[in-house]
Amino acid sequence: MSNIFNHKTNFTAGEVSMDVLGRSDLQAYENGATTLKNVFIDPIGGVARRAGLRFVASAPNAQRLIPFTFNTEQTYLIVLSPYQMSIYQNEEWVTNITTPWPAAAVEQVSWTQSADTLLIVHPDYQPRKLTRQSDGSWLFELWAYDTDGGAMMQPYASFRSDVSLSSNVLAGLTTLTASGDVFTQDYVGIYLRLNDGEICITRVDSPTKAIGQITKALTTGAASYDWKEQAFSPLRGWPSTVTFYQGRLVIGGSRDLPNRLWLSKSFHIMNFDLGTGNDDEAIEFTILSDQVNAIRSLMSGRHLQVFTSGSEWMVSGEPLTPKNIQLKRQTRIGSPTYRSIPPVDVSGATLFASASGREIREFLFADLEQAYQATNVSLLSSHLIRNPVDMAYDQLRRLVYVVMADGTMATLTNYRSEDVLAWSAQETQGAFKAVCVVYDDVYVLVERGGSIRLETFDDDVHTDSALLGEDATAHAVWSGVGALAGFTAKVVADDVIRDDVTVTGDSITLPYEAKTLEIGLGFTHEIVPLPPVSATAAGALPLKAVRLIEARFRVVNTQSLEVDVGSGLTQTIVSRFSEDFKLDQVLQPQTNDVCIHALGWIRDGMTPLWRVQSDLPRPCKIVSVTTEMKVSE
Repeated sequence: MSNIFNHKTNFTAGEVSMDVLGRSDLQAYENGATTLKNVFIDPIGGVARRAGLRFVASAPNAQRLIPFTFNTEQTYLIVLSPYQMSIYQNEEWVTNITTPWPAAAVEQVSWTQSADTLLIVHPDYQPRKLTRQSDGSWLFELWAYDTDGGAMMQPYASFRSDVSLSSNVLAGLTTLTASGDVFTQDYVGIYLRLNDGEICITRVDSPTKAIGQITKALTTGAASYDWKEQAFSPLRGWPSTVTFYQGRLVIGGSRDLPNRLWLSKSFHIMNFDLGTGNDDEAIEFTILSDQVNAIRSLMSGRHLQVFTSGSEWMVSGEPLTPKNIQLKRQTRIGSPTYRSIPPVDVSGATLFASASGREIREFLFADLEQAYQATNVSLLSSHLIRNPVDMAYDQLRRLVYVVMADGTMATLTNYRSEDVLAWSAQETQGAFKAVCVVYDDVYVLVERGGSIRLETFDDDVHTDSALLGEDATAHAVWSGVGALAGFTAKVVADDVIRDDVTVTGDSITLPYEAKTLEIGLGFTHEIVPLPPVSATAAGALPLKAVRLIEARFRVVNTQSLEVDVGSGLTQTIVSRFSEDFKLDQVLQPQTNDVCIHALGWIRDGMTPLWRVQSDLPRPCKIVSVTTEMKVSE
């Protein structure tokens, strides 16, 4: 028999799927884990119990979160609910605004922001604009396109090239005559372009005859097949997605024109007049290929990136002009159609959910190939990706948050320069619904007990839906806890873990007096390594029989550590190794090595040597684990 020492210095491969159990030759085997639940992984490699979720507000029926950042001092959070948006600043409610979107439509809403204006679109609803006024008030209104001599500078498209139109006059009120059935009552209010003129339909008399007001004089009234109608209307649908790029507003797709792109005139975002093709004029083109390419989202990056239902595209041109614009397909992954999931920019790469609902891909430009690649960044952790419904990136912590349809959430620590792609699983008492990042704050919508709550990750709390209280005078009765009514909650009073409390109303009575209180829902963090292997001349091989002699955990700023080495969880208080664990003990964060000895042999080769698991609302951070094993020869 011989002793083997193994020094696990990081968890930078994250939680990996069971398929990796047969690939001990991979670097991910050494740096990965079987389970990383309710922990965040540092870019350096350490793993820590995740931040708790502090309760912000009740949000009945809320479905989506939208960040609105005017500057570092003026940031807002918009909570979308059926027929309503609620605006918060610094976690204080500001105002409610009535919206047109029912519950079934909210999930397909898309948006983009420029300065103090947020543009919001949906393929079945007329696009809106939300503007923060100089006096702090908010204006929510329909888009208004620029006009020129009475003509609307909106996008136009040809929908019926098989039918000709003629006009009986060139100005004023006109009668339009079609060579075939065209007009329905839905045409009332729609603008048409005919013979260099523009007409607004005011009345429909028959499928072949309509009355309209000429808003721009026609050059001739002769019949022409080259006529167009406004691209967006109740008849044809509305924009699907929007972004800004090189001073232009970019519209991607609509209900009836799902694969078309419109780019506004340079620095005139509501002017889509194509003009004569001068460099600064608007641009329009259709994505044509051998597969369906309904545009799902747009990203303004190194190039204009277009994500469709079947593939990913690059729009290039320096600068973009009608004459030099180029469209090239890059990859064939596709994006989901069941919901609008905004891609996120992570250090120059774009992360997006795949059409399969089982992958998160990284769309990154490769200088060598001069093309984009779409690497599967969830390949080794595919079991964590289950139909994403929302995604956001926290640049401060380098964490990508991905909310799944089943209410779980996965977080990805992404640090490309150090080859760190580490996934971990996040769970809570309830179901995650949405996530967004407002400057440096991460907000989530969580469904708990049939109600929706707005909560935020907070490094200073260690429970979920946490409520905090502080008073200069110690007292036992604490009010304002009604948000936790019906739940059994964990209590930390005066920085001491107390007995759990079942909340029945808006107040609780503790059997002791305290000056500070944290009360919230408990969650369990869990860290389980992969089964041990032995390095041989033939490579890393599974062990037939192994006995753990000692596990040494190097911890940082940790108050509690619970480890199972085969005989159940051992409770270890880092601040006092020689004393037994006590709930009423005030704990000081410690940075130390914690040694745990074990007995007994493991003979199945699949059992991990140790497991960390705890629901104690105290910080725990592990930066390395050194194990000494005896191996049977």
